[in-house]
Order: sequence, then structure tokens, then C-alpha cells
Amino acid sequence: MEYRVEHDSMGEVQVPADKLWGAQTERSRTNFRIGAGIEPMPEEIIRAFGVLKKAAAQANHQLNPAKMTAEKLKAVEAACDQVIAGELSEHFPLVVWQTGSGTQSNMNANEVIANRGNQIAGRQLLHPNDDINMSQSSNDTFPTAMHIAALMSLEDQLLPAVDSLIATFRQLEERHQGIVKSGRTHLQDATPITFSQEISGWRSSLERDRELICRSLEPLRELALGGTAVGTGLNAPAGFDRVVAQAVSQLTGKQFLTAANKFHALTSKDELVFAHGAVKALACDMMKIANDVRWLASGPRLGLGEITIPENEPGSSIMPGKVNPTQCEAVTMVAVQVMGNDVAVSMAASQGNFELNVFMPVCIYNFLQSVRLMAQSIQSFNDNCAVGIQANREKMHHNLHNSLMLVTALNPHIGYEKAAQVAKKAFAENISLREACVALGFLTAERFDEVFQPEEMV
Repeated sequence: MEYRVEHDSMGEVQVPADKLWGAQTERSRTNFRIGAGIEPMPEEIIRAFGVLKKAAAQANHQLNPAKMTAEKLKAVEAACDQVIAGELSEHFPLVVWQTGSGTQSNMNANEVIANRGNQIAGRQLLHPNDDINMSQSSNDTFPTAMHIAALMSLEDQLLPAVDSLIATFRQLEERHQGIVKSGRTHLQDATPITFSQEISGWRSSLERDRELICRSLEPLRELALGGTAVGTGLNAPAGFDRVVAQAVSQLTGKQFLTAANKFHALTSKDELVFAHGAVKALACDMMKIANDVRWLASGPRLGLGEITIPENEPGSSIMPGKVNPTQCEAVTMVAVQVMGNDVAVSMAASQGNFELNVFMPVCIYNFLQSVRLMAQSIQSFNDNCAVGIQANREKMHHNLHNSLMLVTALNPHIGYEKAAQVAKKAFAENISLREACVALGFLTAERFDEVFQPEEMV
């Protein structure tokens, strides 16, 4: 492999000749061989750095054109556009497990953009620190990248997936109107419910989760950029924070604004904890929905069997013909991962001292993994399972009319205690509620038929 010599404030370093990174990136790559190739800095963060570095250059040109000249700005913008497009991903080799401030990833972005910008300009025009990092610090750029990446992933990845499943459930409700089935509480028989009502519960849960996620977006719109090292804004021109937030908004098509208190923005990660809590709430509901679906589809002969779901692949290497609810299982595993990630995000947000949180890479790594997994698993569940849910009307009818909890309809006519006697006698003697009620002398057969209408109990 051929190398070139790069230097930083600590001296000279050999860097692979075909890579755009510089000395500080190479030092980090050498010193932190933890999860190399397996747990890299998320692509969403890299692209967010492309956005914020372009926005910073534009703000610097507007506020200090003598230093960020038009020629420099043009080269920076061209290089940043390639970062945003993912065209330079191979030049971002650093892992999550590095300095807790994300300094080395900030410098990775600075070095790549400077070197690529110099290639575009055809001369040594840009310096990583003096030009690409102008008016910035790793301590305000990494939190800014976190908020940009978090908001964009929630809006562009997760919410569309949730919307698709909500739409599917709404279609399923309409398709299964009028089907009455037995309800269940505590995994025991309960009073009747329509299948559409049951599906509406799933849909409404997702709609509420969506509402919670949307509420969590607002605090994420506040950017730390402009606080520089400790929140004072040292070395940033007056108004830089406001101008750069406007530039980020224009570049992303999302609304961002400068954080009112930069000391808070650098050290606190409460906005990410709150947003991840909303994602966790969604994971909890998806766990419940997926479990409902696989319980209702259990069988095919010895389970509940009240619905059928698509048969996507063989379910066993030894039992011929077996098919399993694999999409449900994938969703529930993702939900478990998200719940675990929530602990990591919370712990990371509680750490750090004084003016800086130093658990930022692990915080955003887990956050973005949760969003990515939830979005992909929900879309997969929708496309490969939910759209194909069909009611087994015969089994629902059979279970409904064999449910002892239909005895609840007799409460107004014979009272709770007598109704309980009817249910216990019917269960003990394996007879119908009608037979038990008549045998106990509580109602005549004709009167029982008048008041006992299961389909009217919903």
C-alpha cells in the first residue's frame, strides 16, 4: 500500500495515499480498534456533518467573507455535497468507540472535506481547522449532527413506515366489518368484541405513538452550533448561530433553529432521551400488536386459529409443512433491542461533567439503530404480514358461541351470583350456558333465547 505524509499539531503521520482523511483521523483509526468494520460511525451522522459543514461555510462567507472567500466556499460546498450524497463514505473509517465528544469524527469530516475541496480547487486552498472548522468546535458540531440525524431519521424513515401500517390496519377494519368474536383479557375468555374493534385498538396505538414522536421532534430542532467549545461562542462571529441554523434549514428542508442556551445544548442530551422514549413507546406497542397477531394465528389446528397470515417460508428443518409467524418474531426481537437501547441512551445522557457530555457517540449510535430497526421492521411486518391478515370467520363464530363469558349478558336478568353458578355448571358438566341456566331453573329456555344474543353484546 502506498502512503502519503500528513501532519497535525503532534507531528507527522502516514496515511493511505488513496484516502482523503488526514493525520487526526489516522491516529484515531490506529488507536481505537474497537468494533472496526462492525460498528462504524452511523452514515446518518456522516451526512449530517456534510450538511452542517456546508451550512457553516455559507454562514462564515456571509459574516466573514474575507476569511471564507467565494472561492473557498465553492470548493467546500462541492465537497460537502459529495459527503451528503454518500459518495465519500469510504473516507470515514472511524468507529463509535472513540472519544466521547466525537472530536475525531468532527476532524474526520474536516480533513475529508478540506482534502476533497483542494482536489476540486486544484490547489492547497483549504485547511481542516482554519477553514472547514471555522467558527466551530467538536463540542458544538457533534451535538448538532446528532440532532440533524435524529430528526431526519424520525421524519424520513420511521414516520412513513408507521403511516403505512396505520393505513393497512384501517383497510383491515373496513374489510372485516360486522365480524363478532370473543374478546380476551388475562389470556382468558372475555365478552364479545368485533374484529374491527380489535384492529382499531392496534391502529389507535400506532396513531398515538406517531403523535408522541411528532411532539419529540420540536426540541430536536434546536442546534448547539455556535456554542463552540463550552457554550460561550468563543471565536464565532456575532449572529453565526442564527445564520447557520437558517442555512441548515434550507439545506435539509426541515425547520431548525439555534438553541437558546448553548451551555445546555452542549452538555444535556434530554431531547434525545425524550425522542427515544417515544420510539420505545412505539416498540412497546409493536411488541403487543405482533404478539396479538401470532396468538390469533396460532395453530393451525391446536391454537386459536382465528386469523390466517401469509405463509412466507418453511418454518422447520425437521417438521415438514410447518410455517411460523416469522415477521411477528422479527418485530418482537427489534422491540427488545430498542428497549435495551433506551437504557443505553438514558445512561449516556446522564454522563459527562460540567460543560460537556462525553458519551455522545454511543448515545446517537443506539438512537439511530433504534429508529432504523423500527422503521425497517414495521415496513417488513406491514408488507409481508399485516396486509395479508384474514379472519377465520368459522373459528371466530365457534369460539364466540362456546365462550362461558357470554354469561355476562344474563347479569341484568338473574344477577351476578346466579350467572356465575350458570358458568361454573356449564364448564364442569361440559354443557351449554342455555342448558345450565334452564337446569338451575333461573330462566326458561324461551326467555334465555330472548335475552341471550351474543352478536348484540359488542
